[in-house]
Amino acid sequence: MSLFKEFKEFAVKGNMVDMAIGIVIGAAFTAIVTSLVDDIFMPVVGLILGGIDFSNLFIVLANPEGIAVPSLAAAQEAGIATLNVGLFINAVVKFAIVAFVLFLVVKGINNLRREKAKEPEPEIAPAPPREEVLLTEIRDLLKAR
Repeated sequence: MSLFKEFKEFAVKGNMVDMAIGIVIGAAFTAIVTSLVDDIFMPVVGLILGGIDFSNLFIVLANPEGIAVPSLAAAQEAGIATLNVGLFINAVVKFAIVAFVLFLVVKGINNLRREKAKEPEPEIAPAPPREEVLLTEIRDLLKAR
C-alpha cells in the first residue's frame, strides 16, 4: 500500500474528523473565553477591587536606567524585566472557566451514558427446542384432520 493511500485512510477515519472538529470548536471557544475574561469579568472584578486593571498589573524586577513605567506595554517596549501578575491571574481565570465548562460537558455525557445503560434490553424469548417445534407441528397437523 502506498504512503499516500495509508495517509488517506488515516485522515478520513471517523476519529480523526471528530478530533479535527473538536480542535476547531476548541479554538473558537478559547477565543470566546479570552474575550469574556479580558473584556467582561476582569474589568468588573478590577472595579470591585478599587479600579485595578489586571491586564496592566505587574511588578518591575529590574530597571537599571530608572525609566518611568506607566504600563506593562511601556515596560515591555523599553525592555524592562517585569513579573506579569495580572496576566497570570487572567490566565488562571480563563483556565478555571474552560475547566468548569469541560467538567459540565463530561458530566452531561456521563449522565447520558448512565441513562442508556439503565434502559432494559428488549427481552427476546429463546427459541424452543427442536423437539418441541416438531411436536407442535405434529399436533397442528392432527388438529387439521
